[in-house]
Amino acid sequence: MTTPLKIVVIGAGAIGRAHIDLIRRSTECTLAAIVDPAPKADDLAQNLGVPRYCDLDALFADQMPDGAIIASPNRLHVEQGLAFIAAGIPCLIEKPVAHDLVSGERLCAAAERSGHAILVGHHRLHSPIVAEARKVIASGALGTIVAVMGSALFYKPDTYFAEAPWRREPGGGPILTNMIHEIANLRAFCGEIAAVQAFTSNEIRKHPVEDTASISLLFASGALGTFLLSDTAASSLSWEQTSREDPVFAHDPGKDCCVISGTKGSLSIPSLRLRTFAISTERSWRTALDEHIAASERADPLERQLAHFCAVVRGRAKPLVTARDGLRNLRIVEAIVEAARSGRTVRVL
Repeated sequence: MTTPLKIVVIGAGAIGRAHIDLIRRSTECTLAAIVDPAPKADDLAQNLGVPRYCDLDALFADQMPDGAIIASPNRLHVEQGLAFIAAGIPCLIEKPVAHDLVSGERLCAAAERSGHAILVGHHRLHSPIVAEARKVIASGALGTIVAVMGSALFYKPDTYFAEAPWRREPGGGPILTNMIHEIANLRAFCGEIAAVQAFTSNEIRKHPVEDTASISLLFASGALGTFLLSDTAASSLSWEQTSREDPVFAHDPGKDCCVISGTKGSLSIPSLRLRTFAISTERSWRTALDEHIAASERADPLERQLAHFCAVVRGRAKPLVTARDGLRNLRIVEAIVEAARSGRTVRVL
């Protein structure tokens, strides 16, 4: 029987508590400590029977865990990640990997120089739905990818903003908060993104930051994409509401939030409805497409991500999402913000 890994969680906010719950249910690891200066974290640590430290200096003075999950505010990700690299401790850093590109480059360079493992928390890439969709695309069933349509249309309640007023300010809108997940998915499905254009609006909520965005994407392959994003839309066309991966969100059966179209067929995601021309028929808009649902399990990507992280810590796997991958996603999201601000096409390749 393998000894459970000792994992420390940095930050006891909503996502930190989600990681803590998963660790406590895991047989591969155990919660070693919580690092968070907020007094409420002390109550949480006492209830869980683990030590709580106000900072990393106090943690390192008392113990050296096997691994760390950094779920602190974005601006702290890089400095804390650098501290764990210096200590030789593998870490999972929640997205975004950094609060800006310059800091992210520092982290990537340190990780690559040291050889110590950094896994970035783009948890959807651990989804069995994503894995199966990538398998279908790689099989050539769609032919050459031509276009992709995606959406993340949902309604965030007023309490979402009341609980954390920073979400009303630049950096807290759906582009930087939510779109980074979509970029990770789109890159996984269609390859690298070369350029972006965007329009944004704050006409509904009137916050200083956008509530809605329309985004155009040019992939390195030549494929084109469109994406609609809004946190004030009475809609369920989002990953959370269509994938059935998180029971916290209402599920809308039969709906899809992404369609990838190629010269031979199209794939709707997350239903994995594959529509292709029969081999013996002419490819034409007058010809009906055959339909097949690709088989896929449903599983919690966060739980699978934790299992993968444990394998990374033990040296049995390489990070599925590296610091460099996380930085690439951040670069594209920042390009979308710049495209909307300037009205220009912004190239990222």
